[in-house]
This record gives sequence, structure tokens and C-alpha cells, in this order.
Amino acid sequence: MRTSFLTLLAMATLSIAAPLQGHKHHQHDKRAIVTKVVYVDIYGNPINGPTSSAASIETTSIVNPSPAQPISTSTGTNAAPVASASASASGAAASGSSSSGNGGINGDLSPFSNPSVPFEDGKYSCDSVPVGQGVIAVDWIAGLNGGWTTIMNENGDTSSTCQDGYYCSYACQAGMSKTQWPSAQPADGVSVGGLTCKNGLLYRSNTDSQYLCEWGAQTAEFVSEIGKDVAICRTDYPGSENMNIPTLLTAGGNAPVSVVDSDTYYTWRGGKTSTQYYVNNAGVSVENGCIWGTAGSGVGNWAPVVLGAGTTGGNTYLSLIPNPNNQTPPNYNIKIVGTSGSTVNGQCSYENGQYNGSGSDGCTVTVTSGSAQFVFF
Repeated sequence: MRTSFLTLLAMATLSIAAPLQGHKHHQHDKRAIVTKVVYVDIYGNPINGPTSSAASIETTSIVNPSPAQPISTSTGTNAAPVASASASASGAAASGSSSSGNGGINGDLSPFSNPSVPFEDGKYSCDSVPVGQGVIAVDWIAGLNGGWTTIMNENGDTSSTCQDGYYCSYACQAGMSKTQWPSAQPADGVSVGGLTCKNGLLYRSNTDSQYLCEWGAQTAEFVSEIGKDVAICRTDYPGSENMNIPTLLTAGGNAPVSVVDSDTYYTWRGGKTSTQYYVNNAGVSVENGCIWGTAGSGVGNWAPVVLGAGTTGGNTYLSLIPNPNNQTPPNYNIKIVGTSGSTVNGQCSYENGQYNGSGSDGCTVTVTSGSAQFVFF
């Protein structure tokens, strides 16, 4: 599901659709970036003027794939799902204790504290993800060993173990993003990312970065005003695009959003990319929610809410986006609000199954200074 809705559509420039010949199991749609400023609706279609969910801004938009076509486990993604599971959205217990050592899925770094120990090529075995310095293990995914999020080669073939010739992708703690992917990507449009395995040992695929995880812009935060934990699951990209990178928003707590700098982060065929999250119902654990879900499960790619985040040209774009796989409202409301002293253009909320009070097309805000919060209430 490559940023398949991600996008920060409501306040964006017109984007041109371009098909992607994806992994042998799946295909999906991409959009390129252009700079002409126009009014567009939530799907990127040009309209005559601004509405409650559209506006024009003088900036380059983030990658803008069209969400007009529903996605499923057989179409609309970069690679085959590495796991499939079904869970009850209302009955699963909340938990964040799966990953072992170095703070579990919460990681070992305090928010926006930079890693300090460079990764050493050729030191660590391919058997398991090297946790620490922001790297966390994701050990609940069926069919994957060693805590990796994706194990895939340039042909799009997947593996259950990190082995020679494969890229072994990993998760970073909330607010951070992985730094490792090869600059030369497969010509057919499949994306690969992670560390490379050579002779049983791990090596960086991007030697420009000496650390495996980096912080995004400090411009967005998840805030909970509800009484249950929420599993917020980021897609692994570049990689399988399985939504298995966890952020656990605890009841009444907060957590940083991974806001990638789309001007410098991974690009797909020259197009800027940003962060996509699938948000499960409150009460679903990360183990049961941060997976590739099955039809009707209400979890993973069937979760009721999709969020987008990214920054470009000095502006941060935050979105609430409908998931056509699941039209059932979540068991919470959510709104995007600016913090004190910040400047946020636009309004965006999802309350009682409606966006901004009456709509169904999602919404976007632009943070031009300061920061904003995704508030669950």
C-alpha cells in the first residue's frame, strides 16, 4: 500500500497519475509532482475554487497517489504481505511489550535525542535486527524471523530469514525513520530498503548515514484523551509496505509522529514521499493491529483510519484520510489542532464518522510554523 492515500491531498498542487509496475504479487498507482498551484479536491482532481476541504498553496505537494480505487490484499501494494492475521477490533488486549531489550517497541532514545553510536558494517549477524540507537525489533509478524519488518531482494522475492543477497528492513522507534536503502532501486518500480546481508553479516545500503534511524521534523505529535491504548501502524517503505512499524499511543499519553522531510527522504522515481499510518480501533494491541489484516478484520490495512504526515518547503502537511477497505467509524474521534503559538492553515477532524462535520473525503492541514497534534478524544 505504498502511501496509497497518504498524501496530504486537500491542500496540494495538481499531481499527475502514473502507473507503477509493481512486485509480481501486486501493483499500485503513483503520482508525480508538479509545481503548478491549483485548487484540488481530496482525490487530487482540479476544481474551480476552494471548498471546506480544498485550498491552494504556493508549495510543492508531497507524493499524491489517488485513493479512488479500493485496495485489498491482492492489489494496490508494492509487495506481497509478509503476514496475514485476523483480530477482533474490540476484544484484543492492548499491549506494547513484544519486542525485547533496549526499551521494547518504545526504543532506547528519549524523544529527539540523537543516536550516538555509529553502526559498524560487517559486525552483526544477519540472524536478527541489531536493536538499539533507535532500532526496535518487530517480532510478532508471522513468516518473519529475527525482528525484521521486510526481507526482500531486488527481484521482489521475499524471505522468512535475512540472508545473503537480500535487503533486511527494520523498524525505528516512534518519531524516527530508517536511513537505509540503496540509491539504485529496481527498474520495475519495486522499492527495497534496509541493511544488506553479505556472507552472513549486515552492511549499510546507504553509507551516507552512519546511523540506522533518524528523527523527523518536530512538528507533529499524537495525543490521547481516551481511556484505551491505540496501535498506530506505519507502513514499511521503501520495502514491503506492510503496516508493521508500531507507535503505541497509550491511554492519556502522547507520542511523536514520524514527519519525514520529503525534500531529502526517499524518492520514488523522482517523486517525494511521506509517512503513512494505519490506525486501529482503541484497544487493539500492536501485535494484533500492526500486521497485514484480512478482509473484514478491521485491523492493519483494514483499520478504520489512515493518517499522513510529511514536510516540504518548510511546511508540514498532516492528513486524515478515509480507508475504502473499512467504512465503519472508529471507536474514537480525532482532530488536528495547532499547539499554542503555532500557525496552522485549514481545519481537519473526524468525528462520529464524518470529516470536518459532514464530509467523507478526508482533510488536510498545513503547519507553516510551530507544530500540531493529532488528538484522539
